[in-house]
Amino acid sequence: MPNNRQRVAQQGLYWAVAAVLSLGAMLATPFALAALAPRHMNWERLSAISQTYGALSVFISPAALVGVALSLAYQARQTGIENEEAHLSAHRELILLTLSEPAYQTCWGPPNTPMTREQWKQILVSNLIVSMWSSAYKRGFADEREIRAILDDYFRGEDGRRYWHSSGPAWHRYFADSRNRRQRRFLTLAEDAYRTAVAAGPPVPTREYFITSAQ
Repeated sequence: MPNNRQRVAQQGLYWAVAAVLSLGAMLATPFALAALAPRHMNWERLSAISQTYGALSVFISPAALVGVALSLAYQARQTGIENEEAHLSAHRELILLTLSEPAYQTCWGPPNTPMTREQWKQILVSNLIVSMWSSAYKRGFADEREIRAILDDYFRGEDGRRYWHSSGPAWHRYFADSRNRRQRRFLTLAEDAYRTAVAAGPPVPTREYFITSAQ
C-alpha cells in the first residue's frame, strides 16, 4: 500500500516537473529567437509560418490532453488492482492464521447461523473461494457465462449452499449498493444461481463428494 502511494506521488511529481519545464520553454522561446535570429530576418514571414503551426497546435494539444487523461486513467486502474490484491492477500493471511490457531477463531464473532466448528472452518475457506471468483469477474478475468457455470456447479453441493445460506445476507449488505457495476452483477449471479439450485432439489451431501476407493 505505501509503495502504491509513493509510486503515484512520484508520477504526479514527474507530470508537475514536465508541465513547469514546458511552460518555461514556451516563455523563453521569444527571447531565444531574438538572440539567435540573424539581424536581417524577415519577422513578418516568420510570423506567418508560426501562425500555420499555431493552427496545427489546435489539433495537437487536445490529442496530447487525451493521451495524458488515458495515461492517468490506466494508472488509476492499475493502482486499484494492486490495492485490491493487497487486500485479498491480507484476507488470505488472516484466514490461514485463524485456521492454524483455534484460539483465534472466536475473534471473528459468532456465526450467522448455528453450526459446528468444523463447518465454520469450511465457511472460512468457502469465503476465500467465492471472493476469488468475485474478484476475477470484477477485473474481467472471467466473463458472465463462465462465472455462472462455476456458481451453478458450486451450489449443487451441500457446502456451497451452507456457505451462501450463512454468508449471502452479508454479501447483500456489503455489495448491493456497490459503486462497481460488475460487483453488483456478481452478487445477482450468485443469488440467482443459489436460488435455482435450491429450487432444483436437495444438495449433494458432502459425504458423497468422493469415493472411498478407485472403482
